[in-house]
Amino acid sequence: MLSRITLAIPSVNASAELQDHYNKQIILWLSACALTIYGMILLGGVTRLTGSGLSMVEWRPIMGVIPPLNTNDWEILFVKYQQFPEYKLINNGMSLNEFKKIFMYEYLHRMLGRFIGIIFLLPFLFLGITRRIPKGLSPKLFAILVLGAAQGILGWYMVQSGLTDDPRVSQYRLTAHLSNAIIIYSCIIWVTLDLGNRPERQSTHLLLPSCLILVLIFFMIVSGGLMAGTRAGYAYPTFPLMGDSFIPAEVYSMQPKWLSIFEDIATIQFNHRILAYLTTLSIILFVIEALRSDISDALKTSAKCIFVLITLQVSLGISTLLLHVPIPLAAAHQSVAVALLTASIFITHTLYRAKVPLNPHQS
Repeated sequence: MLSRITLAIPSVNASAELQDHYNKQIILWLSACALTIYGMILLGGVTRLTGSGLSMVEWRPIMGVIPPLNTNDWEILFVKYQQFPEYKLINNGMSLNEFKKIFMYEYLHRMLGRFIGIIFLLPFLFLGITRRIPKGLSPKLFAILVLGAAQGILGWYMVQSGLTDDPRVSQYRLTAHLSNAIIIYSCIIWVTLDLGNRPERQSTHLLLPSCLILVLIFFMIVSGGLMAGTRAGYAYPTFPLMGDSFIPAEVYSMQPKWLSIFEDIATIQFNHRILAYLTTLSIILFVIEALRSDISDALKTSAKCIFVLITLQVSLGISTLLLHVPIPLAAAHQSVAVALLTASIFITHTLYRAKVPLNPHQS
């Protein structure tokens, strides 16, 4: 009997080591997916900023992979684009070469979306079939897959809103598309961190504040989607005032008032600024408390990083506003927002997994 128990121990250890090996594979795979989605969000922002989103007037999930191969292909696509209001009302007189430029932004955006689908689905199937996914993870990955499929549908639903008499993409659909991308990205980051080593025991009194900051950053990004969808960033290119006052008379002037949150450009920009102020203040207070608390060096370093990121983000936001939304600055503003979100997820996840109450402050 003793010999059986002795022989069973190496077997259990070997199984644990094998699962650790599989977990490292899954971490690499999910990290690659997250990095690609990060790039996708950035490319989506550039596509919007360059006015390229409505250049592909058809949704062909399979045959749409093939790009225009010759002049005749380009001319056919250009003629199709010319039938829609964006060309007639905004880009009338656009040359074929100009069309090629905006088309390629949208084409690359769609192709990257398909690529993300492939690099997520195929490894997921392989890892599932070979039983390398740890217990409890498969439902989470499947939920992410469903969100990814919904993202593709949301993307075309968004484009359709601009192929009408009014050639402007619905800010509601654009914001939903952006929000879903952020949710997918956040879920992948969180699940990836779940597979890592459990952090050392430490005070978790900062968990609730970190959750609050994470929520604020998410809604700040969502409000950025409304800013983009309504072009509200062009309305008040001044700082710290909006025009001549801190709160313009136009804010919440629509009836019913709640509609102003989504459709009034003054209110949308005002709300974005307020969210930025709240997020910045919350992070500053969080960092001050983190640096004087009994937490790990890794968390203190993360707190310093998130402070640097919010400082950079505020600087980019103000510069983008004052310079009338130049594409490089606006794209950088969106990119840093996602980096800020990533840092916040890391901090929150680390505190969440270290739920051991200790003395909040160093002695």
